[in-house]
Amino acid sequence: MGLGLALGPTGVARAQGTVPAASSVRGLPDFTDLVELVGPSVVNIRTTEKVSSRGGFNGMDEEMQEFFKRFGIPMPNVPRQQRPQRPQEEEQPRGVGSGFILSADGYVMTNAHVVEGATEVIVTLTDKREFKARIVGTDKRTDVAVVKIEASGLPAVRIGDTSRLRVGEWVMAIGSPFGLDNTVTAGIVSAKQRDTGDYLPFIQTDVAINPGNSGGPLINMRGEVVGINSQIYSRSGGFMGISFAIPIDEAMQVSDQLRATGRVTRGRIGVQIGQVTRDVAESIGLGKQQGALVTGVESGSPADKAGIEAGDIIIRFDGKSIDKLADLPRMVGNTKPGTKSTVTVFRRGQSKDLSIVIAEVEPDKTAVKTSDREPRSKSSAAAQQLGLTISDLSEAQKKELKLRGGVRVDAASDAAARAGLREGDVILAIANAEVANVKDFEAAVARADKGKPVNVLFRRGEWAQYALIRPSR
Repeated sequence: MGLGLALGPTGVARAQGTVPAASSVRGLPDFTDLVELVGPSVVNIRTTEKVSSRGGFNGMDEEMQEFFKRFGIPMPNVPRQQRPQRPQEEEQPRGVGSGFILSADGYVMTNAHVVEGATEVIVTLTDKREFKARIVGTDKRTDVAVVKIEASGLPAVRIGDTSRLRVGEWVMAIGSPFGLDNTVTAGIVSAKQRDTGDYLPFIQTDVAINPGNSGGPLINMRGEVVGINSQIYSRSGGFMGISFAIPIDEAMQVSDQLRATGRVTRGRIGVQIGQVTRDVAESIGLGKQQGALVTGVESGSPADKAGIEAGDIIIRFDGKSIDKLADLPRMVGNTKPGTKSTVTVFRRGQSKDLSIVIAEVEPDKTAVKTSDREPRSKSSAAAQQLGLTISDLSEAQKKELKLRGGVRVDAASDAAARAGLREGDVILAIANAEVANVKDFEAAVARADKGKPVNVLFRRGEWAQYALIRPSR
């Protein structure tokens, strides 16, 4: 039986009486107007760098010299005056990328990796005019850079709202893949808030992106820039259907700071964090897998002054939920240093709000190595059931480790070893109970449910982490 078709007011064919209006088929988008609108705002960026060059033997380059050496061929006799000269620096092409005009007076946004290490940056407009650009600032952490050319009356892009971007909507990219200027590709948004291990949550698309597209704009159907094309997933070096763009709202925050001061200032609180596993979340009463586990607190840091402890799970920052590990550094990093904020931690079954003053990011400090002085071992039946031999910390060890209490692991076997514990670890809490000494340890184990895994908060070196000990039945 055939389907009757009717043309709607837009000329799109619809099956009569069979397809709900909400699911009516849409025509494919036409990108021609968008290209005309945004195309003039997209630029080609090529860079050069200084490299050392060595004089050869009578015009012989280094590769030819290596050929002679590798195959044992005697080097030709060369007059002394033709011997290699001192290395000289010369400009050589470094790479090609893309960018887009932010303002009519010549500010251009691109990727940091496009201009990093360049001694000269050349910006070419669609009308073939070329300008030497000055690097205003770069930020490796977000891979955003701003350069400036001396021009006026330039066609600037319109900035879109990333929060309005929807998975499945059409987007377009313009750039210079493999040096081919003003190449247009299109696709859809495949995912948002995609974590790739970087500082920013990326926009994932299936828009064809290749080397040379880096720094170019990702454009929505309203002609607004919603991202900067930055990365691809590839096993061959070429496009494989997955590409990533930096959300434009994040990029603009970086751009504003670069234009104002030439660098980006970020907040820090001085904690080392780790993943909260589902098993740990259930065992400590957190309920669901969320937050960031504090594995270490830097001495004298804002976190230390606020009372944050190793083993705390930070579940909210300034009232905003920390759903996954990457949320915390992004929220803190985007907070202006000097700001007074509130951190909500989950500690031994209870939530607690702590006030903290955000500091400015500084170079990482080298961890202090702790001493391995051997304390006197104490045999504990409760510990032995878990595969542990433990002992009290001496006062000197507590002072050195800056701990109020805890018990040292002198040996770990069976269930404890399988959980990852080892000699030298310091147990701070077990079964959600803080441990000051061996007596506290035994009491906490006695109260624990014997049929369930026991959560252990322990410190190794400078950092703390959780483990689950599953006693053999």
